[in-house]
Amino acid sequence: QLKLRDLAGKALAFVQELVTALLNFHTYTEQKVQIFPIDSATDTVSPLNQKFSQYLHENASYVRPLEEGMLHLFESITEDTVTVLETTVKLKAFSEHLASYLSFLRKILPYQLKSLEEECESSLCTAALRARNMELHRDMKRLTAVFEKLHTYISLLALPSTNPEGLLRTNYNFVFTNIAASLHGFHDVLKDISKHYSQKATLEQDVPTATQKLITTNDCILSSVAALTNGAGKIASFFSNNLDHFTASLTYGPKGGTEFISPLSAECMLQYKKKAAAYMKSLKKPCADSVPYEDALANRRVLLSSTESREGLAQQVQQSLEKIAKLEQEKEHWMLEAQLAKIKLEKENQKLKNSLSGHLTETIQDHSILPNVTEQKKETTEKSLREPIKSTSLLKFLLCQSADVESREDLIKTHYMARIAELTSHLQLADSKSVHFHAECRALAKRLSLAEKSKESLTEELKVASQNISRLQASKLLYNDELMTTKRSYEDQLSMMSDHLCSMNETLTKQREEIDTLKMASK
Repeated sequence: QLKLRDLAGKALAFVQELVTALLNFHTYTEQKVQIFPIDSATDTVSPLNQKFSQYLHENASYVRPLEEGMLHLFESITEDTVTVLETTVKLKAFSEHLASYLSFLRKILPYQLKSLEEECESSLCTAALRARNMELHRDMKRLTAVFEKLHTYISLLALPSTNPEGLLRTNYNFVFTNIAASLHGFHDVLKDISKHYSQKATLEQDVPTATQKLITTNDCILSSVAALTNGAGKIASFFSNNLDHFTASLTYGPKGGTEFISPLSAECMLQYKKKAAAYMKSLKKPCADSVPYEDALANRRVLLSSTESREGLAQQVQQSLEKIAKLEQEKEHWMLEAQLAKIKLEKENQKLKNSLSGHLTETIQDHSILPNVTEQKKETTEKSLREPIKSTSLLKFLLCQSADVESREDLIKTHYMARIAELTSHLQLADSKSVHFHAECRALAKRLSLAEKSKESLTEELKVASQNISRLQASKLLYNDELMTTKRSYEDQLSMMSDHLCSMNETLTKQREEIDTLKMASK
């Protein structure tokens, strides 16, 4: 596709060169008709040449569309399209412009031939000049016939874009070959015209009534014919050299198939080609950067030692982390045991204080009630008192043990409930953070999608803007060419007019001198 676009660009340049040369050729031919064999400045031109000059004056309206049609054809060939004869719809417009120019040639051909015959009948025309005129007479017929052939074959090429069944795919190569042959024939005809016109211009310089304006006009016509010949030679060689590529690319389609490709199927085929290219590109993964073999050998020991030390440090760190975790667990266990032991110690101290205070109170009461009892009675009384004290302390000890068990369970329950509450708060905090991060990620994803959409829209706008810029640049070049052509033609006309004025001034001066001489002679 890129190769075809490049070839279309070259063809556009060649067509622009041909268009400029054709404009100059028709314009200078119009000027030639006005000054030879009869100069319109001194005498009246024949009605035939007047009509011929009028038709030649309209040449730009038929020649310019050829360049515009080729420009539109070039712009229709892009990287995003599959260009085959069935999808090249702009070729039909170019064929129509060529048909319009062919009708112009057919319209002016009879007047051109009659003008040459009228020139041969003039008294100023010699036998050699008459022979050159008859050769040009035949050349103009051949030129029109060549354009008819070109139009026929180009209209055949444009047929598949409107009527796919109008031209068989097997005939594409035949049509392209005939176009190449017609272009070479066009070049040969222009070489003959250039040769014969050069001889004709040389003979016209020897005519007694030849003026500088005639010589200048002949030189301009010869330069335009030479430009036409060079342009035709370039485009003929270009088409012949790229004939195989045109045949292969413009007849692209299913292998072994005779059916034609519609624009829709061509678009689908282009999409599949892009997908295949993207897939092949994805398969080509870049090779990872590697260390040179010599450097690897030199640094092998360092790498091994660093790797071993790194692994050893990693193991030590892992072991230290495990020990720290175990110590943390043991710390919690012993802190809990210390709390339980402290509570138990406080309770034991309280019990001891209570038992001692109760025992002292009972002893004081016994001494106050029985002051005169003997020592034997005291011993019996003490024995009788000790037995109920022992039984009472045993009961209290059992009750304390049951209370210790209950308080221990309550403490453990309280501790684990506190831990559960702490872990629950941490879990809720982590959950809230995850919800927040999830919402933030969703917002970022939405922003990313919006940014991608805006990027796509901006890319499309940039593409449209670049296309507009390229189209405006092409239009600018076209207008510049038109301006330069018009400027050159005006300059040539001004130079011719100035030469004509100079010759007229000389003629007037001579006439005045003759009048003065006659006046002096009459006196």
